[in-house]
Amino acid sequence: MVIKVFIASQSGSTAIKKKQQDVLGFLEANKIEFKEMDIAANEDNRKWMRENVPGEKRPQNGIPLPPQIFNDELYCGDFEAFFNAKEDNGVYAFLGLAPPPGSKEAHQAAIIQNGEVPESDKGDLENIGENEAEKDEESVHQTVEPEEAAKEEEQPESEEKEEAEPVTEDEEEQPVTEDEDEVDES
Repeated sequence: MVIKVFIASQSGSTAIKKKQQDVLGFLEANKIEFKEMDIAANEDNRKWMRENVPGEKRPQNGIPLPPQIFNDELYCGDFEAFFNAKEDNGVYAFLGLAPPPGSKEAHQAAIIQNGEVPESDKGDLENIGENEAEKDEESVHQTVEPEEAAKEEEQPESEEKEEAEPVTEDEEEQPVTEDEDEVDES
């Protein structure tokens, strides 16, 4: 299986050039073997690409623009589909290739295929659970009820605790309202 990327080496569009560079750069960086198929220099490549892009994947004007990606004869998609697959860590599935062992995509594929977390990752999940339990325990110890905090503030810091004398109603200060202020002034 050979990944074919149809590009236009002679394009006046900087957007097309950037998209082509993004696809080719990603494939090179991830050591995915591919073959560049230039539609600007080879009329046969242009015809083949246009004939093999499925009708529902064609743009409104009917002419698909590069880059277009195929796995041998199987159409994978255009740049937008490639970009979405890249964002979802699904490029290998997009290309119809098996993901390399240890990659995020291989990990996700194993979970989907088996319906469970691989043995190699279970230790990580257990550690996460332990860390969460420790955080919960710490937060419980740090929580102070408002009533307790008020009691602690009222008591003197000296070791000998003095008993406060009860306050009578006469000694309590009453808040002054605006009406009382006006009455007092007259």
